[in-house]
Amino acid sequence: MLHRNARFFLQQIASEQGSFEGKTSFGMSVFNLGNAIMGSGILGLAYAMANTGVVLFLVLLTVVAVLSSYSIHLLLKSSGIVGIRAYEQLGYRAFGTPGKMAAGIAITLQNIGAMSSYMYIVKYEFPLVIQAFLRVDKPAGEWYLNGNYLVVIVSIAVILPLALMKQLGYLGYTSGFSLSCMVFFLISVIYKKFNVPCPFVDFALNGTASGLNVSATDPGGEEDPACIPKMANLNSQTAYTIPILAFAFVCHPEVLPIYTELRKYKKMQHVANISITVMYVMYFLAALFGYLTFYGEVEAELLHTYSRIDPYDTLILCVRVAVLIAVTLTVPIVLFPVRRAIQQMMFPNKTFYWPRHIAIAFILLTFINLLVIFAPNILGIFGVIGATSAPCLIFIFPAVFYIRIVPKEEEPLRSFPKILAVCFAGIGFLFMIMSLSFIIIDWTSGTSKASSGH
Repeated sequence: MLHRNARFFLQQIASEQGSFEGKTSFGMSVFNLGNAIMGSGILGLAYAMANTGVVLFLVLLTVVAVLSSYSIHLLLKSSGIVGIRAYEQLGYRAFGTPGKMAAGIAITLQNIGAMSSYMYIVKYEFPLVIQAFLRVDKPAGEWYLNGNYLVVIVSIAVILPLALMKQLGYLGYTSGFSLSCMVFFLISVIYKKFNVPCPFVDFALNGTASGLNVSATDPGGEEDPACIPKMANLNSQTAYTIPILAFAFVCHPEVLPIYTELRKYKKMQHVANISITVMYVMYFLAALFGYLTFYGEVEAELLHTYSRIDPYDTLILCVRVAVLIAVTLTVPIVLFPVRRAIQQMMFPNKTFYWPRHIAIAFILLTFINLLVIFAPNILGIFGVIGATSAPCLIFIFPAVFYIRIVPKEEEPLRSFPKILAVCFAGIGFLFMIMSLSFIIIDWTSGTSKASSGH
């Protein structure tokens, strides 16, 4: 029975791929995967660096990027052997229905978490942007300054039409634009480092502070200890760093759909490596210059910290608009794998059907909007999802699928690649247990910034 179902699924995937296969260029694939990697995670990285120190952060970032690239290699190898280009179907091929359901649930959780975090940024940043443009100091409850209304409007006007596209490759243009918005964000963060005095003076405390020349030295001529970067730092918030980093590199559910549409299959590992390398550099620079601007004062969401200096800063306003555009255009790309996972779990024997395609997108967006309207602080989303589904998608699933799918004749269980894959899965389990333990301890101790809003 299992073999007959497997054959049916293979035929279904083959026919599904037939309409999309080979339609997307190398460049568009890099844009799409880069955009899938890049997201709201970049806004939390300066905070992560403040809680680990520069050197420790760089080591962790490098390790997570290398492991991410290796896990994509495992996914592509497994996919190439069986000719399946859907994450859930690799799960089915390796462990039958339980494997397919586990992969589908992890993708759904991970991507709903990612979409929620993007929409959370829209909810909190968009009203502030409108408020700053209109110079409204004290909002009197105007509807257009209510983040809950704005999230719904953006979902209906921008995200839903893009999410209804049949093929992921078409989003390459919006991905390219989205990435250029994030490059603008990075350039602005670097520029601001040289224009913000240290220690900075809070706008709310002293409205004239921006006109004062505040130096980084105290009257005795010694450097202020608050303006010296820490190379290594451990505290209760360090527990969030690894989940935030893991969350920042999760693109695995999007890898196989992008692989399916790529014109030359053999180049997918190059697409992954280029995308990860570019994001690695951007992440490190954004974290470094964000941290060197505010040091220990940096907040979990970097843009909020700039507002504390001058809420009407034109450049930061433009950056906020760019980030809003970038995260809004990323949501449809992240929605594709969730819809596919839901279809694989709930309608496995059905071919493409427009009403179902539209209905799933609409229900998903409605659910995410409700989640965001009643959501906790962004760190809570990053922490919990990064500690559970991210290790499954980055470490555990690619490794165990690889071990099961690659034939023993080709690579015996005691061969080096299989032993490496076993170790890789072990790292994932260790990572998940450690991260969840730290987060639970942090929450129960009552010091968590994740359990309270800004």
